[in-house]
Amino acid sequence: MKPSIAQFPDEQSADGAFVRQADRFRDWVTADGRSGHPAEAGRYHLYVSWACPWAHRTIIVRKLKALENAVGMTVVDPIRDDRGWAFRDVPGASADPVNGFLYLSEAYVATDPSYRGRVTVPVLWDIDTRRIVSNSDDDIMRMFETEFTALGNDLDLYPAAYRAEIDALNTLIYETVNDGVYRAGFATAQRAYEQAANRLFEVLDALDDRLSERRYLFGSRPLETDWRLFVTLVRFDPVYYGHFKCNLRRIADYPNLSGYLRDLYQNDSVAQTVNFDHIKRHYYVTHDDINPTRIVPIGPVQDLSAPHGRESL
Repeated sequence: MKPSIAQFPDEQSADGAFVRQADRFRDWVTADGRSGHPAEAGRYHLYVSWACPWAHRTIIVRKLKALENAVGMTVVDPIRDDRGWAFRDVPGASADPVNGFLYLSEAYVATDPSYRGRVTVPVLWDIDTRRIVSNSDDDIMRMFETEFTALGNDLDLYPAAYRAEIDALNTLIYETVNDGVYRAGFATAQRAYEQAANRLFEVLDALDDRLSERRYLFGSRPLETDWRLFVTLVRFDPVYYGHFKCNLRRIADYPNLSGYLRDLYQNDSVAQTVNFDHIKRHYYVTHDDINPTRIVPIGPVQDLSAPHGRESL
């Protein structure tokens, strides 16, 4: 029998489960500067991929919080090879205008020459100190939400009254849905795959029920958790359903999750942050252990601008 080949061997357990590496850089930007990284317009730069759901979260919050003039952003090429994420002048991406890096790995080595882990997006870069502040999407989202308000708007995605509930639901959704699709897709053993996939759909079923009685996860307006869930839902039918074998049901088959997805997609300018070309080419071309032909599917046909019918909730 041909041995199983893991997409990321260093993040694979003995029983075939995918175990994601921890974020390495976890410094913090604060409004008052007490951390050594004050929130200042023009000081920070966000390196992202349109394809990556973790990076997508930070792109959405940057847009919703009106931080585009305060925090610059550069998008990497969606095709990641054995040298990692690259800065190239291709449609939807560009060269690095801040440091002239050719590869994002240069930012990691500049911050920690001994770094040997996988290079990931997003990265929040401090232009003044020429170091990575954070490669944690959770932290970058929260910093944009709570520490950069003076540089953007006062939209509150993490209101005090909901913080305990937000944190609890964030954890559940991360473990079973956001990372759950990867735990299914990157599994190299049948049991590990089935455990992840079954748990994923148990939680999707429960979320669909929850959304039958409320427009968003916590009521009448989207909060942080909604956007953390959105980035997985929007990739689900085009990528995770087939490529990661998460194929019990599509999001289109869920009466409430499907409308909820369209509702969020149509919110403000969020549609501008979704690039299906980058998303599909990244997954189907980059994950050649899963898709050795690197053929990118032409479908599915979907219309996320169609009426969502959730206004009455």
